[in-house]
Amino acid sequence: MQSSKEKILHNITQALSQSLPQPFPEVNHIRREKVMQSATEELTIMFAQNFSAVQGQFVYCIDEADLADKLTELQQKREWKKIFCRERAIINTLQQQNFRGLEFGNFAESPVAITGCENLIARTGSILMSTAQSSGRTTSIYTPLHICVAYTSQIVYDIYEGLNQIQKTKEKLPSLITLATGPSCTSNIENTLVMGMHGPQEVFCFVVEDLIK
Repeated sequence: MQSSKEKILHNITQALSQSLPQPFPEVNHIRREKVMQSATEELTIMFAQNFSAVQGQFVYCIDEADLADKLTELQQKREWKKIFCRERAIINTLQQQNFRGLEFGNFAESPVAITGCENLIARTGSILMSTAQSSGRTTSIYTPLHICVAYTSQIVYDIYEGLNQIQKTKEKLPSLITLATGPSCTSNIENTLVMGMHGPQEVFCFVVEDLIK
């Protein structure tokens, strides 16, 4: 008999079955935990579907140890020697989980950058970021590949809820609030779709479960 966690992961996998394949299709086992809130499960599935529909690559992690394991797998697969990150909370989390793939470099040396976010917008599959984050304005757009690390508690239904949360949690609005919806692309050049013209060619979102009761 499947555990509640296994059912949730199965639901997410099924929801993505008509969209892009998951980057780690061979990962089908999860630890047995108590069930998350159903509303959060629905938002997670909605975000996974819409994020994949705009060419993003969604990765569900049952906890921070799972996050480190899947980042390690991706880092080894892509053979990245350096990963750029300037958000201390993410750095501390990965170091606590003995993540070995984080060798800090500068923008020019790193093919990938890791950031957090303010919220994830389920309705559009967008990542909501601001200059209140220590990543600043450029980290998420400079390198060819952007990895966003977020938690299920950060998923909201629409942009209104995301902006409302920023207003509630910040003393003043950040100087820049931006939405990233999938990799950068343009068709301005002879109507030919070009990926990565004004930002990253690939965007991953690692969503970590943090609402287990």
